[in-house]
Amino acid sequence: MSFTVESQAITMESATPAPTNCSAEATNTAVHLAPPVTSAPVTSYANIILPGDFPDPTIAQIGDTYWASATSAEWGPVFPLFKSTNLVDWELVSHVFPTMESMPEWAGTNFWAPEIFHENGKTYLYYTARQKGKKGRLAIGVASADNPAGPYTDHGPLVAQRYGSIDGFPMRDEHGKLYLVWKEDGNAYKKPTPIFAQRINETHTKLVGKKVELFRNDPASWEGCLVEGSAIIRHNDYFYMFYAGNGCCGKCCTYATGVARAKSLLGPWEKCPQNPILKKNATWKCPGHGTVAQYEGRWFLLHHAYYNQSHEFVGRQGILSEFTFNEEGWPEFEGNSPQAAPLKDVSVLNVTENFAGNCLAGTWQWPIGRQPEVGVSDGQLLLTASPTGIGSVVAQRTFTATYKATTSLATSSLEQDVFAGLCAIGDPDNALALMAGNGTLQVWHVKGGTHQALAKLDLPTCQTLNMRLEAWGGQRFRFTYSTDGSTWHPIILDSFALNGEYLPPWDRGVRVGLLAQGSSLATIGFNHFAIRNQR
Repeated sequence: MSFTVESQAITMESATPAPTNCSAEATNTAVHLAPPVTSAPVTSYANIILPGDFPDPTIAQIGDTYWASATSAEWGPVFPLFKSTNLVDWELVSHVFPTMESMPEWAGTNFWAPEIFHENGKTYLYYTARQKGKKGRLAIGVASADNPAGPYTDHGPLVAQRYGSIDGFPMRDEHGKLYLVWKEDGNAYKKPTPIFAQRINETHTKLVGKKVELFRNDPASWEGCLVEGSAIIRHNDYFYMFYAGNGCCGKCCTYATGVARAKSLLGPWEKCPQNPILKKNATWKCPGHGTVAQYEGRWFLLHHAYYNQSHEFVGRQGILSEFTFNEEGWPEFEGNSPQAAPLKDVSVLNVTENFAGNCLAGTWQWPIGRQPEVGVSDGQLLLTASPTGIGSVVAQRTFTATYKATTSLATSSLEQDVFAGLCAIGDPDNALALMAGNGTLQVWHVKGGTHQALAKLDLPTCQTLNMRLEAWGGQRFRFTYSTDGSTWHPIILDSFALNGEYLPPWDRGVRVGLLAQGSSLATIGFNHFAIRNQR
């Protein structure tokens, strides 16, 4: 997926490579921007950088290249790595943890808030994850690589407090000493959320000394129940910390961005009187949790926000907002809100997969802990079934709330008690799917792990079955099928469309996926996959 600011000519290429059964060196994915149609130089960088569900984005300049990543939450592969030389043209290169085998042994879920940090020829990625085991505390870990594209070696957790530790940000103080700045996740327990700093050893593998509280949330202010997502820069005589406050996620979110400053990293810190300096407008809602970058002397914050017309159904998208420093030395954004314009033509984010080559494109995802066995051969995606839950899943992010998704599968690959099809999925316990199997076509409704077949009809005789999912506003869904790819037949239900309002989890958008449920000895062949976006 790719796009330019002025032309907004975005192209998505579903070429090789894959996070599944390909080598680590083959995980590059063609995700790059088409060149502007105008020869005029780009002067405005207000833009959607990471369309789709990419919360808590980070950005770092390494040499003449900018690298970015974002929260993966409960979808693998974990922590995508994008690169750009101009903040406009972005390419998905690899993932920090591309397979289940490469993931840190100590971490189970909640892969949040990566921060890229580079020094002395080495790249470090600080991140949040939940520890495995009975306590299951949120912790901050770190991984490192000799090349920002990887491969990465994990070094384990650095801190895991009683209420959880999240949003780690590395920063050197005015004396050159390395610190980790993070938030204690007290809001999860109806407690305050202090921002702490503590020294890190020079190998980035252990905290040393004592932690120091920098500041905490003011419940009576715009910050509400929390402050989090620290990102610090040093400019002139001050350290500036950009941070987010209040409710991050979902349809009732209240997120916004503030800034504080101090002449010493350990404080005292002064919060800007004009906070929040970045808040919602008519286009974007709940902007926050980002990292700062400079380009040609200009300052930018890469942060997430919900697009008002798709909101939680697409998720928090990565957008770029430019800021300047005012006469009082405080950062300020034009209009105190994101200036990124919505895409004029959402079709530039369409997805087309004909499964060329021998690897699955890196834009495909799978639920954490349930990486499927999948391959690409002779123009087919080969998905091995699973008897667990809704089965094996591979999925793509959605980009709009209204779209059509299609796939076709070889009916000869459907064995007894094996089902396969197309779904809208929030997570493995919440999905709507059209499934073929046992001589039938069925509409599956999965909510909170409870499975119900809403419709069942005889599977028509055909070698290739075409399936289509239509979504309106992220909430209404309808399934149709075809035996020839041109004449479509609706699945008759009690209503014209199904209510999928329940699908998105509190912190994620809806995906469109392919399913294979049944014996792990069975493999389903999918011939085609596409998403066509609409306003």
